[in-house]
Amino acid sequence: MRSSLLARSARGSGLRFLLFTLECFLGIVFVILVASLAHWTSSLLPVVVLLYLLIVVPTALLCGFWQAAIVSLSAVVVHSYLSARGPRLNTVVDPANSVTLVAFLLTALLVSRLSARVTDHAREAESRGGQMRDLYEFTRRTLQMNLHEEPGPQLARLVHEIFDLEAVAVFDADLHQIYQAGQWIADPHELVQNVYYFETSDDDTESGMGRRVLRLGTVPIGSLVVRGDTGPLTNDAIASLIAITFDRYRAFANESHIEAERRAEQLRATVLDSLAHAYKTPLTAIRAASTGLGEMGRLSLAQSELVALISEQARALNDLTTRLLTTSRLDAGEITVDAAPVGVGPLVNEVLASLRDRLANMNVSVELPEDDAMLICDRQLMAMLLTQYIDNACKYSTFGSTISIGITNDVTEMIFSVHSHGPVIPRADRERIFDRYFRSAGSSHGAPGTGIGLAVAKRAAQIHGGHVWVTSEQTAGTTFFASIPTEKMQRYSA
Repeated sequence: MRSSLLARSARGSGLRFLLFTLECFLGIVFVILVASLAHWTSSLLPVVVLLYLLIVVPTALLCGFWQAAIVSLSAVVVHSYLSARGPRLNTVVDPANSVTLVAFLLTALLVSRLSARVTDHAREAESRGGQMRDLYEFTRRTLQMNLHEEPGPQLARLVHEIFDLEAVAVFDADLHQIYQAGQWIADPHELVQNVYYFETSDDDTESGMGRRVLRLGTVPIGSLVVRGDTGPLTNDAIASLIAITFDRYRAFANESHIEAERRAEQLRATVLDSLAHAYKTPLTAIRAASTGLGEMGRLSLAQSELVALISEQARALNDLTTRLLTTSRLDAGEITVDAAPVGVGPLVNEVLASLRDRLANMNVSVELPEDDAMLICDRQLMAMLLTQYIDNACKYSTFGSTISIGITNDVTEMIFSVHSHGPVIPRADRERIFDRYFRSAGSSHGAPGTGIGLAVAKRAAQIHGGHVWVTSEQTAGTTFFASIPTEKMQRYSA
């Protein structure tokens, strides 16, 4: 392979030498023709130097300085020779004068340099125009890219194809994948990863290698290494477009995931809502039958216990279906707020009375504002919120511990809190614990439940314009809060 490269190089050098010789030969031929014509017709002798310049300048412009220098020297020699053979020597126009030769050479040098500069500018402009066209094509192709597939392989192929590079390597730090296209002499994995880890962005003109860190703002998300004829600005633009495409792919994937979850949640809510409606009729019949059996009398102790068990479980199922239906109506916005002044103390006592059986083995502490606080709210929704909080505390509190219920009356809001001691809620779960069907990993096996109650409490607070949150520490215990604005509900009631 090396011998073939040397042979090819030698062949190219030979062709260049032949072209150089031909250009010099043609220039000398024109000089001889002009000199002969000038000496044959003596009328052209005063302007013969200008005629020589008309040969030197195009030679310097089209061929180069060295060809023009040889033509200038030949003009001086030929004219000197013909002038020496003539009857007289015109010293005014004698090109043998060293000044004339120097003028020829300076003219050739100036013209050749100007020509080279203009040619370089033209080539640079053409190269920039080509790179702009390539960037436009690359932008257009990335916008049409199939984002259902990973963009890395597609981007590597596009960069290699559109910019006609020798090799391309793209590193996606999020997926920790490397995509390459073209011919790499060595494995580029370590090289492209080092560009990302050490954040090195540079261009090596000797090897034709360009390295760029892919960034979104100031955050590095990958790296790019290219080998070929591209400038620094082009490499910057390619890296920016790849980073934007990676971001579009992640946004599209997140959007698709969210949409899939929304549809699954919608389907699940619809199914559960239908089941809850369907359960209402048989549950009513079961409760009526169990009540009738209990009132018939003449039942043995075992039979009475079975009837009581049926009534208790039917009541539990009825409460569950009621929660499902309420949650569905809250999410659908079918519940309207019936805002009216409600005494906070009587409301709390009403909730505690409904949970008397659940609180039989617990200590309950209630701390109410000193005055008879009133809250303009929907009594049913607020009772539902407090019921869920206290019922949740009953499920997860340590046996025999105290459940503390507190109400703080502020100028703009009223804060309800239910404190208990039990399993600690992990910090990562404290936001999601209010989502429907979510149960914290630390408590999902400790007590029965569906993960609906806290979601109902959250929606009840949101309907009133408030919000909910939870704190949980090993020593301090767990406290659920609900903040209900007072001014907003007063305006709403009015």
